[in-house]
Amino acid sequence: MKPLPPPTTHLRTRPVSAGHWRAFLAVARHLNFRAAAEELALTQSAVSRQIQALEDEVGVPLFLRHTRAVELTSAGGQLQRAVAPALERMDAAVRLVRQTAGRRSVAITTWASFASTWLIPRMEEFQRDNPGIDIRIDATDVPVDLETSDVDLALRYALPGAGSRGALRLFGEQLAVVGSPWLLKSGKPLRTPADVARFTLIEAGDAHRSQHLEWLSWRRWFDARGLDKLQPERWLYFNYAHQIVQAALSGQGLALARMPLIADALASGDLVEALPGHRIDSPLAYWLLVGPRSSQRPEIKAFCAWLKAQAQATRQAIGDVPDPDLNDVLD
Repeated sequence: MKPLPPPTTHLRTRPVSAGHWRAFLAVARHLNFRAAAEELALTQSAVSRQIQALEDEVGVPLFLRHTRAVELTSAGGQLQRAVAPALERMDAAVRLVRQTAGRRSVAITTWASFASTWLIPRMEEFQRDNPGIDIRIDATDVPVDLETSDVDLALRYALPGAGSRGALRLFGEQLAVVGSPWLLKSGKPLRTPADVARFTLIEAGDAHRSQHLEWLSWRRWFDARGLDKLQPERWLYFNYAHQIVQAALSGQGLALARMPLIADALASGDLVEALPGHRIDSPLAYWLLVGPRSSQRPEIKAFCAWLKAQAQATRQAIGDVPDPDLNDVLD
């Protein structure tokens, strides 16, 4: 006997109407056509026709219809789990667009440590002076393309010399040895660079994995002072710069911290520079990049003017000398 040939299935590839999916999810929630029809403000027969049309499009039954109940098939359950969150995200996006339609807003991309230690603590002033401008901060380590995204401004941390054009230098940086006041008062005396070995030293856990982060490492600080053999009592590692600052603030050890990120904590006395004469320079700098489609909007101009004023205050606080009005190229 010859084996039977496999059944021929003609798969449809055209998109399914969003209305069909909404009817499907309503029936799947209630497991009742009448309740689904009431939710959608449709007749029960209209909902039934949409479900039938959807099943025809998909090619398999999505519900088992009993005399007094409706039950999802396995295929129906699979589609419910996939479609429900997708429609929820779409509805949320539509609500957001409706809420922001006609409102002035500034969308900023930057990395989490800079947002939490420098940008966000200063935002209250801008919001107070500009109550009609909404702010959206997208904190990510992944560079965003300002030409294709809906982001207006990028605040970046990079070496000068190659990459995007038109970036404005906000400020450079030095690294300083800092700790909490009570740690420095209660611990062993710290008078020379070698004395840091008496403390726990806080550092980025991946500081030695790239040249970019090597500039920020304690090992570089040791080598610059002829202390290449020095080892502290213990190390404490974190992934992000704001975690390092927070650990230093809470007295968990000494940090070799970026001056722009700790200038406010030093000014308030929450952190103390333990060895003021032993800062090291970093070749990295902080940059502002404005999206080409955003530069002429009044709210963008207002935010950039405010940002430049804040950068000027930071340069004065950390003793940064270079002229920030020189456009440079950045990574």
